[in-house]
Amino acid sequence: MESGALGIGHFWAQADAVIQLATYTLLVMSVVSWFLILGRGWAWIQVRRASDALDDFWTARTIDEAIARLRPRDPEGIFHPLAAAAAGAAGVAAPPGSLSAQVDRSELITRVLRQRINTAAARLESGLTWLASVGSTAPFVGLFGTVWGIYHALLNIATAGTLSIDRVAAPVGEALIMTAFGLVVAIPAVLAYNALTRVNRLILAQLDGFAHDLHAFLTVGARIPPGHSAP
Repeated sequence: MESGALGIGHFWAQADAVIQLATYTLLVMSVVSWFLILGRGWAWIQVRRASDALDDFWTARTIDEAIARLRPRDPEGIFHPLAAAAAGAAGVAAPPGSLSAQVDRSELITRVLRQRINTAAARLESGLTWLASVGSTAPFVGLFGTVWGIYHALLNIATAGTLSIDRVAAPVGEALIMTAFGLVVAIPAVLAYNALTRVNRLILAQLDGFAHDLHAFLTVGARIPPGHSAP
């Protein structure tokens, strides 16, 4: 076998349906992972800009004006739905004698804030399960392709009836391409998962602080001083 014939092209030409299926699986994993990585990265930039607008939120004269200021600067819908829902809960007048009328106003606002925080957390975590799955399974898909390729390479060598280093090294080296491909797919997914998980924790911490401030403002009419928590 001539050295010029070796490489990915030669390996693909010799690959059977199993190897090709494993390769296409890794390709789909990679494309979807990069779509999520770029999408979540852009979303994080948008959320970061929205968080920078929170100081401007508190300079508004009314809560409605504050929400109106925040809405266009929060395209991902992380902060302004929280403020809008809390303000709506604070302004709800329950019918006299109903079960809603027996719920404390502060408790009602707290429930609404928790629901919105859970919704925001679900949006922020969208795609992380896929990245974690790719990061953990892609190396094994690549390894399976390698083992299968080596198996068929050895069968071909046995069929040829001769054994030499060039007949072994070439097909085995080509089969190892699948292992490398699996790592190429897995490593970005793992790094992105770790980075996005850390970013989400920071965003949720800031969202939680914003919710405490909203709770204090809508119940007692003042923001919580730094270092304190909402009742």
